[in-house]
Amino acid sequence: MLLLRCPLPLLLLLLPLNSRPQKLPTRDEELFQMQIRDKAFFHDSSVIPDGAEISSYLFRDTPKRYFFVVEEDNTPLAVTVTPCDAPLEWKLSVQELPEEASGEGSGDPEPLEQQKQQMTNEEGTELFSYKGNDVEYFVSSSSPSGLYQLDLLSTEKDTHFKVYATTTPESDQPYPELPYDPRIDVTSLGRTTVTLAWKPSPTASLLGQPIQYCIVINKEHNFKSLCAVEAKLSSDDAFMMAPKPGLDFSPFDFAHFGFPADNNSGKERGFLKSSKFGRQTSPKLRVDLHRVCIGNKNIFTVSDLKPDTQYYFDMFAVNTNTNMSTAYVGTFARTKEEAKQKTIELKDGKVTDVFIKRKGAKFLRFAPVSSHQKVTFSIHSCLDAVQIQVRRDGKLLLSQSVEGVRQFQLRGKAKAKYLIRLKGSKKGASMLKILATTRPNKQSFPSLPEDTRIKAFDKLRTCSSVTVAWLGTQERNKFCIYKREVDDSYNEEQKKREQNQCLGPDTRKKSEKVLCKYFHSQNIQKAVTTETIRGLQPGKSYLLDVYVIGHGGHSVKYQSKLVKTRKFC
Repeated sequence: MLLLRCPLPLLLLLLPLNSRPQKLPTRDEELFQMQIRDKAFFHDSSVIPDGAEISSYLFRDTPKRYFFVVEEDNTPLAVTVTPCDAPLEWKLSVQELPEEASGEGSGDPEPLEQQKQQMTNEEGTELFSYKGNDVEYFVSSSSPSGLYQLDLLSTEKDTHFKVYATTTPESDQPYPELPYDPRIDVTSLGRTTVTLAWKPSPTASLLGQPIQYCIVINKEHNFKSLCAVEAKLSSDDAFMMAPKPGLDFSPFDFAHFGFPADNNSGKERGFLKSSKFGRQTSPKLRVDLHRVCIGNKNIFTVSDLKPDTQYYFDMFAVNTNTNMSTAYVGTFARTKEEAKQKTIELKDGKVTDVFIKRKGAKFLRFAPVSSHQKVTFSIHSCLDAVQIQVRRDGKLLLSQSVEGVRQFQLRGKAKAKYLIRLKGSKKGASMLKILATTRPNKQSFPSLPEDTRIKAFDKLRTCSSVTVAWLGTQERNKFCIYKREVDDSYNEEQKKREQNQCLGPDTRKKSEKVLCKYFHSQNIQKAVTTETIRGLQPGKSYLLDVYVIGHGGHSVKYQSKLVKTRKFC
C-alpha cells in the first residue's frame, strides 16, 4: 500500500539501483510513440514526456512539481509553459543524478524513503523562472545532464495549464510557425459583419504540415493562447474536470506499470473514463465568446454581430497532427453604426478608441457643455498615418496628417460644436486613440519631444553591451526600456509590421524589461538621458523600445531602434 501512494516519478526514476549504474533515456522513439497514442499514461503523473504536450491542473496556492531526465551533457532543451485561465509562477532547476547505490556493495536497494530524500530534498540549480500569464519558454542549445524539476504555482485561483518539453527542438517543431506579417487584417467592415484576412502559416505553405485556423471572437479582450480561450469557453471548467484533492493519480498510471487498477476508482473519478483522460467540456457555453475553426482558408467573414459594437478577434494556427497552436497578433474592430448614428460623440477629457478600415473614414462630434477659450485635440495613431480634419460650426480649422502622437490646440468659441473627420490609410486598417478637452491640464497622453528616435553610440558598442540615448521633456515622466533579440535578417520593413504602437509595456514579456526610471529637465536643451544595456550576447541583433508613461497611465512608444553587439572584442 505504501508503494501505491508514492508519487509516480519516484516509481519511474527511483527504482532500486543495481550495483551497476543505470542511465535513464531521454528520447526512446518506441516509448515516445506510445506516449503520443495514449496520453492518459502521463495524466496526473509528475513525469514530463519528451516531445509531447501535457495538460494538467493546479489548485490555488498548492505547488506542483514535474520531473524529466536529460541523459547526456550538451543536449539541446526546450521547455514551454502555457497558462490557461490564470497567471502562473514557475521555475526550472536541475540537479545531478546519483551515479550508484550505497549499501557498501551489498547490492541491496536503498529504502524508498531514503531514495526520495536523496533525489528530491536537494536544492537544484535554478535555470529560469517566470511569473505571469504569457506563453513563456526556456531554450538552451547545450544543457547539462541531470534531473530537471519544473515547479509551478497559481496564487490567484484553481487553473489549468500546459507543458511541453523536448530534447530535439530543431526536428520536432510541433508549434505552427507564424508568417513574416502575423497580423490579422480587417478587409471589410459592416454593421453586422467583419471580414478578416491573414497570411498563411509557413508550416502549411512550405512544410506541407496539416494546419487549420481557428478564429475567436469576443467583446472583452484579446487572448494570448488557445488554451486561455478553451478555459473560458466552458462556464465550469476548461480542459477537464478539476481533480479531487488527494486523488492525484489515474488508475491508468499504475496499470501500465503492472499495478492492478482499483475497480472503484474509475467510478469515483468519472472524468477518467474517457481514453482522452476525461477531456470533457460543459455544453453550456459563454454567450460572449465564440470560437470557429475554418480549415486552411485564410479569409473569413464573421456575421451576426451587433452594430456599433467593438469586437476583439484572435486567430490561432493549429497543427492537427500535434494539436498544438500558435497565436497570430490579435486585432479589434467596431462594427458600423446604424444608419441614424452617423457620428461618434466625444466626451470632454475621455480617451476614445477609434477603428477605421482601409481607405475608410470616421466622423466624431465634440460639443463642450461650457464656454471655453481653447480646445485641445490629442491623437495617438497606433498603426499607419491618418488624416484629420476639424471643423467648427462648418468652418475648416485644421487639416493634417498624423503619425504617432500629435496635439492640436485651437481657439474656442461659446456654444461651438466641432466635427472631426478621420480618414484611414491606403495601406491598411487604422487604429487610433483620440482625446478632446477644454481643460488645458487634462492631458492623458504624456508630453513628447519633437524627435522620438533612440540614438545608439557606435563607438561605445561592446560584445555584451550597447549605449543609447533619447530625448525627454520638461515634464517629469516615467520611461521604461525593453530589449528583444531578433534575427540578423530583421530589417526596417519588419519593424513597421510589428503590432500596433498603442500597446504598452504591460504587453511585453517580463524577461524583456531592462529598467524603468523617471526623468525630466527644466532646460529643454539638456533633456537627454543615456543608458547602457548590458548582459547581451556577442554578434547578436536586438530591438530596443522606450515607453514613456504619462500621469494618466497612457503610454507612448518611441521609435524602435535596431542595434547589434560587436562579434569580436
